[in-house]
Amino acid sequence: MRITTRLSVVFVLSLLAAKALYAKPNTHTCQIEGAMQKKLRIATFNVSMETSNYPVEGKSIFQASRLTEVLKEGKQTQVRNIAEIIQRVRPDIILLNEFDYIENEEDGIGLFVKQYLQQSQNGQEAINYPYIYIDSVNTGIETGLSGKDNRLRHFGFGRYPGQYGMALLSKYPIEKNQVRTFQKFLWKDMPENLLPMDKSGKSWYSDDEVNIMRLSSKSHWDIPINIDGKLISILASHPTPPVFDGPEDRNGRRNHDEIRFWKDYIAGDKNSYHYDDVQQKGGIAKNRGFVILGDLNASAIEGDAYPGTMNQLLEHPAINDYPAPTSDGGSLNKAESPYAKSHTAAWGMRADYVLPSKGLKLIDSGVFWPKPDSKEAYLVADRNASSDHRLVWVDIENPNFISCPTR
Repeated sequence: MRITTRLSVVFVLSLLAAKALYAKPNTHTCQIEGAMQKKLRIATFNVSMETSNYPVEGKSIFQASRLTEVLKEGKQTQVRNIAEIIQRVRPDIILLNEFDYIENEEDGIGLFVKQYLQQSQNGQEAINYPYIYIDSVNTGIETGLSGKDNRLRHFGFGRYPGQYGMALLSKYPIEKNQVRTFQKFLWKDMPENLLPMDKSGKSWYSDDEVNIMRLSSKSHWDIPINIDGKLISILASHPTPPVFDGPEDRNGRRNHDEIRFWKDYIAGDKNSYHYDDVQQKGGIAKNRGFVILGDLNASAIEGDAYPGTMNQLLEHPAINDYPAPTSDGGSLNKAESPYAKSHTAAWGMRADYVLPSKGLKLIDSGVFWPKPDSKEAYLVADRNASSDHRLVWVDIENPNFISCPTR
């Protein structure tokens, strides 16, 4: 009996030791994940950082290199205020619309990060984004067409190539080898597109124009970001404003279809009509979470958008249905509008969006728009203070975050 008892005790102790040993990785994992950032703040901001904002006597404002000069100085008040707004809100991921495309990061977006964001602005804590994504856009790129029957001089409106470009800044790794861009996708290749027609039912654009016209006025980007081992796609774009045209409504129709592009893309159909700039076909990766970001230049309830444009996304079953982000400053800017609290542009409309997919848990949201009597009001006093748009942010729960049990 003694030997049997002793063996039994040894056996039980061995089992307990094995169990403890097996439990260690789980405890360790919990400690690691418990230390993870619980929420992710994702933002979009039309920063109006294109060179016509920085005139200098004797120098052309119609070239992207003017922005390089401004960024090297590190002292431009408007840019400093934009940096301060970002430092105050502190997004983990942010899309900048209307940031001129300069191919060499060190002469463009890299300078903005180094000279402004990594430098304290007005006492705010500096902020760094080690991961950057930029790419070319359609603005200012000449089509090469001429002749009285052709109106299409550029693939996207711009006085020089890269004007009104985009840049994405992230604290999390960008999987650049998996990025998809759709800069060259042709409008005519979207089924049931809204290419404009004249009164007789004939195409408003010439055949030559239709055959080369790109859908995106800037570009459409699918940028996978690695959030602690899980990929989330940032779907970035900046559709053309649905104005500055005529009765053919060419810009309103283009704006609609640029937004429709995402509506169809997030359906996740591998056989969809989409093709990217390396001719890979299909929509978003299966079961991939996403966030649609950008100045979409459209509202479901105000403005001049083509009917139903924003409802394509706001009523989409794959998109998180949450109340529009709001601000106190916005409600005072256009007090006569019942929707002013959700406005994101000084001229009075919700134009900028952060739209997470339904599978992402939303925690909070907002628009950086201080009230006129607040101490931060100088940051949004007018267009010259920062921009005619406001930074919009959404907090979502880190998809890999697991709370450790309390002890």
